[in-house]
Amino acid sequence: MFQYNVRSMHAARIAELLRPFLTARTGADIQSSPESAPGTIDAGQAATPSTSQLEYISIYIDILLRWNARVNLTAVRQAEEILTRHFGESLFAARQLFPVPPSYSPLAKPAGADAAVRRVEQGAATSNTRVIDVGSGAGFPGLPIKIWAPQVHLTLIESNHKKATFLKEVARALTLANVDVVTARAENFSGQAKVVVLRAVERFGNVLPVAIRFVTPGGRIALLVGDRQLQTAHQLAAAFRWSEPMRIPLSKGRVLIIGSKEPV
Repeated sequence: MFQYNVRSMHAARIAELLRPFLTARTGADIQSSPESAPGTIDAGQAATPSTSQLEYISIYIDILLRWNARVNLTAVRQAEEILTRHFGESLFAARQLFPVPPSYSPLAKPAGADAAVRRVEQGAATSNTRVIDVGSGAGFPGLPIKIWAPQVHLTLIESNHKKATFLKEVARALTLANVDVVTARAENFSGQAKVVVLRAVERFGNVLPVAIRFVTPGGRIALLVGDRQLQTAHQLAAAFRWSEPMRIPLSKGRVLIIGSKEPV
C-alpha cells in the first residue's frame, strides 16, 4: 500500500491557481461590494480553501500522477494543468452548489444583513445531503465536492474496475468518510440523491436521462458541459428549471448549468 508523503504542489501555489474558480459565481471578475456584510460570501469574494483542504488536494494530485503512469485516468499529465482543468472546474461547481464552505462563520451581522446571511446559509451541506457523481472517472467533480463540503454523503458511479479501484484508494488515502464507490453502469443503479453531478461523459445524450432519474423531488442536477450540449440538456430535461449558463473560468466553451426538479 502506497504512502503518499511527497507533495506534487505546494499549498500556496494550489490556492493561487484555484482562486479564479472560487471568486466569482459566474466566472466573471466581479468586485465585492463594500456594503457586503462581514463574514458573508458573495459573488465576487474569494472563498479560500482551508489548510487541510489544500493538503487533500495536493495528496490527491500526487496519487493521480502515480496512477496515471499505469492507468489512463486523464490525458492531462502536468500537475498545474490537472489542478486548473479538473480541480478548478469541480470546485467551481462545488461553490455554486454549496456556497457555504465548512469553515464559514459570520463574524458580524450588521443591521439589514440577516436576510443575506440566511440566503447564503441555505447553501450549507449537511450530513443528510446525498450527492451522486455519474461516470466519475478520476473522481471529478465528485471528490473535490466532497473535499469542499465534507459533510455530504457521496456516491461515485464508475463502471471501469481500475478507475473504481483508484477512487477507493483516493478516499482511503484522504480518510474521507461516507464515500461509496459503485462499480457498475449507471443504468443498473437505483439510488437517488438531493444533488446529482455529471461531467465530461461519453454519450451525453444517453447518460443524461439516466442521471435525471437519480434526482429526488426538490433536488438539483449540475452539468459541467460544453456550449454545444446545452440544447441537448434543455431538451432531455425540459421538466427542470435551469439556471443561466455559468462560464467556467479559464475555459473555452465550458459552462456549468444547474437544474432544479420540482418537489412533489
